Amino acid sequence: MGEDLSAAAAKGWAVRWELQRERRETGREERFTVVGDLLERVTAGHDRAAVLDLGCGTGSLAARLQRRMPALDVVAVDADPVLLGLGRRLHGTRVRFVDTVVGGLGWADDLDLGRPLDAAVSASMLHRLPERVLLEVYGRLHTLLRPGGLLVNAGRLPHEDGAVAGLAGEVGRRQAERRRAPGGEDASSWWAEAAEAPELARLFAERRRRGPPPGEENGLSLARHVDLLEKAGFASVGTVWQFGDNCVLVAVRGG
Repeated sequence: MGEDLSAAAAKGWAVRWELQRERRETGREERFTVVGDLLERVTAGHDRAAVLDLGCGTGSLAARLQRRMPALDVVAVDADPVLLGLGRRLHGTRVRFVDTVVGGLGWADDLDLGRPLDAAVSASMLHRLPERVLLEVYGRLHTLLRPGGLLVNAGRLPHEDGAVAGLAGEVGRRQAERRRAPGGEDASSWWAEAAEAPELARLFAERRRRGPPPGEENGLSLARHVDLLEKAGFASVGTVWQFGDNCVLVAVRGG
C-alpha cells in the first residue's frame, strides 16, 4: 500500500466507488442487507463465527457485515491491488484482507483459515470465473465450510431462457434508471481519474505490473450455477431473493 494514501483520501475514493457501483447495480444495498440476514441466521449460537468474502473489492460488503455483527471474523479476498489498498486503509483493523487469485494455484491455502467457515459470500466475482474454474472453486468452498454452512452468491445471474433473460434485464435497467440521479461517474471514469491520483500511484504501478484482471462475465445462467453447486456437493441450492436478473443464490453444505 502506498505510504502517501491517507485515510481521508482512501475514504474519498471508496465513497466514489460505492456511488458508481450503486448507480449501475439495481438493488445493491438491499442485496447486501439480505446477505446480512442470512449470515445472522447461520452464525446464531456459533462463537467466533467466520465468513469469507470473495472478490471483496474495497471491502464494501465485508465492512457492512462486520459492523452488523462485530464478533464476526471476516476474511476478504481480492487480487486487485488498488481496491485492496483502499480496503486495507479503511477497514484493515476490523477485516483481514488477503491478496490472492480465487481459483488460482494454492488460493485456498493463502486464506490461512485455521478452522471451518460458517459462510462464504460473493457479490461481484463468481460470475466472472470460467465455468471450469468456477466448478473447482465451488468444490473447494464446499470443503472449507462447516456442515450447515452457507455459500451465498449475490450477483447478476441471468435466466436460462433467452426471452425471459431479456425481459428480466430490462426490468433491472429501468429500475436503475428511475433511481439514478442526474450526472455522476461510472466505473470507467472512476478508474481513469484514480489512475491519475498521486496518492494511488504505487498501487496502480503494481496493478500494471500484474496485468489487467479478468473483465468479461462468464454468461452462465442461474440454472447452470445451481447445477454446478449440486455437482460440487451442496445438499440444498436455491434463490432467496431476486429482482430482474439480480439474485441472492444460497447453497447449504449438508452433514
